[in-house]
Amino acid sequence: MEKNPGFKLSIGLMEKLLKGVVYGDLLQKLLLKNRAYEIHKGETQKLYEEWLEKCKSLVKNSNSKQFKKSIYDMVSDFEKIELDTSIKKPKVGVVGEILIKYHPFGNNFVIDVLEKEGAEVVMPDFMGFVKFMATHKITFNNLLNIDKTKAKIFKFAIKLIDILEKDLKIALKSSSKNYLMPCDIWHLEEKVKDILSLGNQTGEGWFLTAEMCEYIENGIPNIVCVQPFACLPNHVVGKGVIKTIRAKYPNANISPVDYDPGASEANQTNRLKLLMTVAKDNLNKEISETQNTVSSENVDTTEKQEILK
Repeated sequence: MEKNPGFKLSIGLMEKLLKGVVYGDLLQKLLLKNRAYEIHKGETQKLYEEWLEKCKSLVKNSNSKQFKKSIYDMVSDFEKIELDTSIKKPKVGVVGEILIKYHPFGNNFVIDVLEKEGAEVVMPDFMGFVKFMATHKITFNNLLNIDKTKAKIFKFAIKLIDILEKDLKIALKSSSKNYLMPCDIWHLEEKVKDILSLGNQTGEGWFLTAEMCEYIENGIPNIVCVQPFACLPNHVVGKGVIKTIRAKYPNANISPVDYDPGASEANQTNRLKLLMTVAKDNLNKEISETQNTVSSENVDTTEKQEILK
């Protein structure tokens, strides 16, 4: 008996799935960044909902040319939303079980608390996870032994990801809003191996670690890790992973948040607030140091001008 009747993995289906992921990642980036700083509240959500409906249709029906154009059109539309650039907010990256959207300790709960506390929230790049799954040696070798057709489809997926992301990167770079670029998962393997113990070279541990490294290397040291039993030592994030990352990146400000139903909401909220207190303090120090550097450079310039006179 067929395990999934009516479901057959094909190149056409893979293309639709990856298009959906590209649209999802892009809309998420545009939504969170603009919502954090928009002046006229509500514009971002309205535009997001309009594009969400368009994207559902484009995933099913768009050819390559239409798909590329839609990426540029989407970024261009969000570019028109006016932002308050005078506000400085700490960026906070969220990793882990963010797909549990409506769980009290899934992404809705975490994002709501972080935004209320004054964060610019950054979410994981799902395409990065697809890349990881498509290129992970264990997954690929198993497929090659079990199902050569599926292995070919995954190989096709790797090529397609680069094609689909090319215009996405160009569109985001052309923006004036400094969006985070798609996750560069390819270069992270050695860093992940360096951090994870041999016993934790699992898909979950590998990608959680890669996401955290990716954030920190992009200037986002504040990270919330949402996991079941995240605060317990028997979980992958509790087995020295966060400790090792903190040792490797001294400025890392990581808070594990447990989404287990038995966890206390007050306890999790306090963890997020503590992370935000540290994040704000660090941001204020950075702003102060930058201002001092600029003042010092201005003084040096004035002194040089006096000497020249």
